[in-house]
Amino acid sequence: MAALRKQAEGCERCDLYKNATQLVFGEGPAKARVVLIGEQPGDREDLAGRPFVGPAGRILDECLHEAGIDRSSCYLTNAVKHFKFEQRGKRRLHSRPNAGEIERCSWWLGAELETLHPKVVVALGATALSSLLGRRAGVMKIRGDLIATPAGYPVLVTIHPSYLLRIRNKEDAAAERGRFVKDLAKIAAHAG
Repeated sequence: MAALRKQAEGCERCDLYKNATQLVFGEGPAKARVVLIGEQPGDREDLAGRPFVGPAGRILDECLHEAGIDRSSCYLTNAVKHFKFEQRGKRRLHSRPNAGEIERCSWWLGAELETLHPKVVVALGATALSSLLGRRAGVMKIRGDLIATPAGYPVLVTIHPSYLLRIRNKEDAAAERGRFVKDLAKIAAHAG
């Protein structure tokens, strides 16, 4: 994995490297049985060079804990390895990667998965899912389901934790968080 990370640091497969602070490669144990895949690094991740260290990462940590999953035993990565953003004054606001950027970066994700040989992969949101399937799929329609991939590992489909940050109604947010924890709890049954 260290050699793969080193190789990825010079990635120019798409133009996202030009504005990002740095590449944010995945991290976790080399023998991780569980791989969690998000969309792309956010502002905090881009600055730190580590996945899931911002607000969505904190929610993911809390929900993994509630589901009885130890984050340190998981490998965390993103479908896209550079932060795509729109500058608004001093703030860098998330901008969704396009299909070409996702496709070009899927090579790195595929190499990570081939190296790890996970028992289960968790697709956190639509971008992660489409990077695994090579096509768009409705996350909400198959949320909580395990689907097979051509590579042979099962993929648990759920939301990205940043979705929880955008829900304004407290009751709705609590209900969605509960569903997310329930989705994550399914990891243990399939990672054995």
